[in-house]
Amino acid sequence: MKTYQYYKSVFEGLPMPFAFVDRDLLDQNISDILGRAGNKKIRIATKSIRCRAVMDYILKSSDVFQGLMCYNIYEAAWLASLGYDDLLVAYPYTQKQHIESIVPALREGKSIYLMADLPEHLDIIEKIGKENDVTIPVCLDIDMSTKFPGIHFGVFRSSIRSKEDAQGFFKKIKTCTHLRLGAIMGYEAQIAGLGDKVKGKGMMNGIISFLKGKSIKKLATLRTEVCQLALDLGFTPEVVNGGGTGSMESTRMEDHVTEITVGSGFFASHLFDNYKIFKHQPAAAYAIEIVRKPESGILTCAGGGYVASGTHGFDKVPHPYLPLGATFVANEMAGEVQTPIIYKGKEKLDLGDPVFLRHSKAGELCKHFKELHWVSEGKITDSSPTYRGEGKCFL
Repeated sequence: MKTYQYYKSVFEGLPMPFAFVDRDLLDQNISDILGRAGNKKIRIATKSIRCRAVMDYILKSSDVFQGLMCYNIYEAAWLASLGYDDLLVAYPYTQKQHIESIVPALREGKSIYLMADLPEHLDIIEKIGKENDVTIPVCLDIDMSTKFPGIHFGVFRSSIRSKEDAQGFFKKIKTCTHLRLGAIMGYEAQIAGLGDKVKGKGMMNGIISFLKGKSIKKLATLRTEVCQLALDLGFTPEVVNGGGTGSMESTRMEDHVTEITVGSGFFASHLFDNYKIFKHQPAAAYAIEIVRKPESGILTCAGGGYVASGTHGFDKVPHPYLPLGATFVANEMAGEVQTPIIYKGKEKLDLGDPVFLRHSKAGELCKHFKELHWVSEGKITDSSPTYRGEGKCFL
């Protein structure tokens, strides 16, 4: 772990707030993720990164990294216009102008897969394909959640929950002339995004681990059945996508799966400290400035409240990272314009000094900053615009 003084020295004089990526730790995460992938390709989740320079750096590091999973269709159209290819849009779209935004890229021969799980999705995409005289590749989205008595373990995502549901979907595709089945995806959110080694939550960790074990068996069976059915019906999807940072060890065991999506693992936001089977390095963080000392042991910083999506709780707020010994004030936490810090550490902190925080989920960091500063071997080596810095706000 790198120290407070290391980063304070690196960023001396840089106006706060700012965000950075530690290239040395990113390299270690890339290496570890490659080791966890087994024989599967890895698709990069853009939502978790939102900085083209970082995405390019990862893509160039190994040919195991192949393609991008986009969180927005306009994002996919933009990236395609910049030369990117093999783009899987992770969520369905129904508006004509949304879907037509990718038509120029498809005409150029780019591979852009649109997500679908309802007959209505197929009707809409087919109609636009006909109007524009283009064949649009679609990706069947399988629901990977598992129902236990009184518990919906997973997320409410897709209507395809069984082999029979998939059969109806495939039958519908057979009637379409301007779309094709190019991909199948099943995202096991309850495995990939749910920690089972949360500090102070011993009993809950045990419950989560038990439910994960049961769920992995069921979802692997479902994904296998759907993929085999597709093959039996004469479909030849080039992509079968699964998993996420937290599920690589189980997803890689499925023969039909061709690739695993990874996003958060590259930056290793603090939610991903809470897993039993892997540990990645904190490769990205941000700094806020100490601007007040309201009383002894309290330091108030400017800004800092970059809260993650999902259920609201302490796990979704950023966490103080460095210096060690910094915690939040319980009834204020990280705020939009100020963040008070209780400090009981050993560093001598004064006005103008930084406090470094780590974001909860990887996606929100670059939503709030226009650039990322690259750090390596004790110095800033470069700065790169984020999506926001390039003037892009897709959601």
